Amino acid sequence: MTRVLVTGVRGKTGAPLAELLAARGGVEVLGGSSDPSTVTASGVGPTAFSWDDPAGWTAATEGVDAIYVVRPDRADAPELVGALLAQIATSTRIVLLSEQDADYVAPDGWALRVERAVRDSGRAWTILRPSWFMQVFTDPRFYGGRVAETGELPFSSGAMTVAWIDARDIAAVAEQALLDERHAGQVYELTGPEALSLPRTAELLALAAGRPVVHRETTIEDELAGTEGFIRDLTALTFERVHAGSFATVTDTVQRVTGRAPGTLEAFLAASR
Repeated sequence: MTRVLVTGVRGKTGAPLAELLAARGGVEVLGGSSDPSTVTASGVGPTAFSWDDPAGWTAATEGVDAIYVVRPDRADAPELVGALLAQIATSTRIVLLSEQDADYVAPDGWALRVERAVRDSGRAWTILRPSWFMQVFTDPRFYGGRVAETGELPFSSGAMTVAWIDARDIAAVAEQALLDERHAGQVYELTGPEALSLPRTAELLALAAGRPVVHRETTIEDELAGTEGFIRDLTALTFERVHAGSFATVTDTVQRVTGRAPGTLEAFLAASR
């Protein structure tokens, strides 16, 4: 029996990953959450895990063979991830959810320091660098809410395209990496099957919604409104990379790792109606 801990088990990649693992034979799935009572997926064992409670990490990771680490988006993430991995057995496999084109910035960049903590841990590791999740268009906390309210898709694209990816395809790659040692030492850049302009993205949103949706080009400063501190810096860097074309690259990694093509945004939106 392979024992796997999925941190962020209620998140956009953690939830589908836990379901995939639970559907397999011979895998015990632990769902890590700061509130284990909210972990209700069938076949997933609720497990107390919080980045704010290092004292609970030993119990959460005891006897696990692999861990899916959803990087916390906070300034001390490199130190937290390093401290977590220092506590686990050297035989434990690590799969880190990082970000697209993480080495866009200098070698001392925050995202790369998180990855370095994994690489230098002495454990077998795989790093996932996904493009922007399609789920932001169905989540009311993100673009889903804005589009529904205004019929507009405000986005600072710099006239570049984005290879949106379904979080379920990220989960499918993570499943393979957690269970198959052949993925050790790999850095996987993950994207959907096509890079779409924001006007085309708005067209697909309109098709799915059955009403007009238009893209409104914004500035990076517009995107930073209401943010501050570390989150402001992180948001600015993300949109700078969009403008630089980092999210326009299309890879075949999902196909190579899972044996099937990643889903299109059009199909994702149609299924979400």
